[in-house]
Amino acid sequence: VPKVYKIFGPGNQYVMAAKQQVSLHEVAIDMPAGPSEVLVVADEKRTRFCGSDLLSQAEHGADSQVLLVTTSDRMLERVREEVQVQLEKLPRRELAVRSLEHSKLILVHSMEEAMELANAYAPEHLILEVEDYTSLSEKVVNAGSVFMGAYTPESAGDYASGTNHTLPTSGYARAYSGVNLDSFVRKITFQELSPEGIRNIGPAIEKLASGEQLDAHKNAVTLRLLSLQ
Repeated sequence: VPKVYKIFGPGNQYVMAAKQQVSLHEVAIDMPAGPSEVLVVADEKRTRFCGSDLLSQAEHGADSQVLLVTTSDRMLERVREEVQVQLEKLPRRELAVRSLEHSKLILVHSMEEAMELANAYAPEHLILEVEDYTSLSEKVVNAGSVFMGAYTPESAGDYASGTNHTLPTSGYARAYSGVNLDSFVRKITFQELSPEGIRNIGPAIEKLASGEQLDAHKNAVTLRLLSLQ
């Protein structure tokens, strides 16, 4: 396979491992992306929606992880029950069950605590299934992509709403963005010093180069300064 400049695209744990391997050998990648994950922040409404969102990620594979974070213990139990009801109807039930084995339903004291947890986890997909999702979205610091409100399932981002669904996973959303136009752009810097410019910053360059014992660096500046005397 001929070497390319950069590789883009999502995948499972094997695709991510392969991308990371080739990135060690002069080929760039977009980001570590895979396996999939979702964190749903929920209030006390729309149990069925929350259950379906958890399962839509769980069916990706046994290594996917799904989390529900809520302030309501009643909601937590209702979602647990709803997941079991919907699970029985899924053709990929066995994969989803294995994913659910290492997934979590988490009860917190407040929405502030919920968002602190979400930002610490830095989910690939963050669903804000709450009434006041707009103000809650302002507290998002780390996430691959955010799905706001009752009628914005993660599946929309996968297939039709227009956002790219190659997103950072496994906490990489603390450092990476999802694929976007910038991912396909290189930014080249250009610089030019005038005689006045080299006079102004030359002495600082000489001191720094000397401090690092890089005498050739220093000399490249010294020669130019001497030529201007």
